[in-house]
Amino acid sequence: MKRSKRLQRLCAEIKACTVFADVGCDHGYCAEYVLKNGLCGRCYISDISAASLKKAERLLSEYIAEGIAYSFCCAGMELIPKDADQVLIAGMGGEEILSILREGFLPERLVLQPMKNAAKVRKYLLEEGYSITRDYTFFDGKYYDVISAERCAAVREYDEKSVWFGYDNLHHPTQEFLDYLKAETEKCERQKHSAPTQVQAVEERLELLREVWNETSRNL
Repeated sequence: MKRSKRLQRLCAEIKACTVFADVGCDHGYCAEYVLKNGLCGRCYISDISAASLKKAERLLSEYIAEGIAYSFCCAGMELIPKDADQVLIAGMGGEEILSILREGFLPERLVLQPMKNAAKVRKYLLEEGYSITRDYTFFDGKYYDVISAERCAAVREYDEKSVWFGYDNLHHPTQEFLDYLKAETEKCERQKHSAPTQVQAVEERLELLREVWNETSRNL
């Protein structure tokens, strides 16, 4: 199976653990990576879509038969056993991810890929006592944020800009992040003309984007 860049980046963030859970697993590719590479002793997969879960179950049928992998058709973490010490939630909006965590449980380690509202996810994790260990933007047809967080890790200081844009993006910027800033700046410029009632908010966003561009482009 040829993985997309997005799946490769997600898999690269997963560490060895006792029990891994892929919430909203879709086709189960990340769970397959974890099992094939011996990164967990037990694996849980869940999806609200029975059709998607069936595809994941077929992919992981060998591990399910061996009693290593278990599947749950449910919303979020509703049926996921709470002994999972590392949880992946990817491909959902940030507010949906937060709803899943609030209604479920908070494991020792999280790998999250919010499709939007990443700042809200960062803020929540910090408020809940997590240390965000990896936090960056990459491009694979569109721009994605990946956030890895764990308890009992070295604490990195998050100021307001880090919450908005991601710690690694600001302290270890990549060309992909600079391209993201450029794309966001161009989008704001268009919004100034298409949404005149929001000009002040757009201008404030533009000023922040330019400030971050100036700071990070010097460090590339």
